[in-house]
Amino acid sequence: MRVIVTGANGFVGRQLVQRLLDIGEVRGQPIDALLVLDQALDGLPEDARLRRHHGSITDAALLRRVLADGVDVVFHLVSVPGGAAEAHYQLGYQVNLQASLELLDQLRNAQCPPVLVYASSVAVYGGQLPARMDEGQPPAPQLSYAAHKRMVEIALQDLARRGEVDGRALRLPGIVARPREPNGLRSAFMSDLLHAYAAGEAYTCPVSPEASAWWMSARCCVDNLLRAAELDDPGSQRVWQLPVLQLTIAQVLTGLAASFGEANRERIAFDPDPQLETLFGRYPPLRTSFARALGFCHDGSVTGLLRNTLNVSPRHGNRAATGKGILA
Repeated sequence: MRVIVTGANGFVGRQLVQRLLDIGEVRGQPIDALLVLDQALDGLPEDARLRRHHGSITDAALLRRVLADGVDVVFHLVSVPGGAAEAHYQLGYQVNLQASLELLDQLRNAQCPPVLVYASSVAVYGGQLPARMDEGQPPAPQLSYAAHKRMVEIALQDLARRGEVDGRALRLPGIVARPREPNGLRSAFMSDLLHAYAAGEAYTCPVSPEASAWWMSARCCVDNLLRAAELDDPGSQRVWQLPVLQLTIAQVLTGLAASFGEANRERIAFDPDPQLETLFGRYPPLRTSFARALGFCHDGSVTGLLRNTLNVSPRHGNRAATGKGILA
């Protein structure tokens, strides 16, 4: 079994690579070679199964070399994040759209279609969401990043229809807790808040306590990526909205207080950015019965989210901290 991970040195990519090495198999077959592609690969473990390919996903010749010996499963994670893609349109266009379409084209194989798991985004829905949502909500991108994600979803669905690429696209929510470093993500405040509270540091949150978002840990995200690859017969619909944990900032703070103490809450201030809150702080309850039936999952509760992101559990047995919010 030959497996490729693009964006392998990213936040989710590193955890996915480690999990693949740990479990040693995909779709019931042992992993003989795990090909990893990114511009830097210094953070990955040493393992004889790893095949490192340094370079940009936009290099079509590099892609041909990586794919030259064939591939069975591809996890396509690499992208320019939303804020960076909006500020640098050409870069986002080349990485998020052109390179993804080139990858799909090079993967086409009607005799033995490779499985492709694509990391799409909830950004495809835009910012004008109804009071309650389900998986039938039509996309309405309001950022270039989201528009490009939607275009790739359509191309993937079409190649799956043609039987040339066994594509599966997952619309990912905010994945936490990312390292505290510049990353071009406008939703980075979700991770920054968790890190600051856990460290007892002062932090000014750019959305209000009432702001609601869709949350998922990287560990849970990897679970879902692997589940997508394992499905034997996904059916005709190949773009899925994952189950999410819908929580307000206030609910997350209550969960953090149960693990790190109430005193740290005093170090959290608020200076809401109206535009940011419109885009990332007005997410409604979301029902995802179809995705749940396929075996996709969420973190389950604030406690589960913090356990999976910060490796903590409540100190005080505070029932309010373990409240589940609204689950899909």
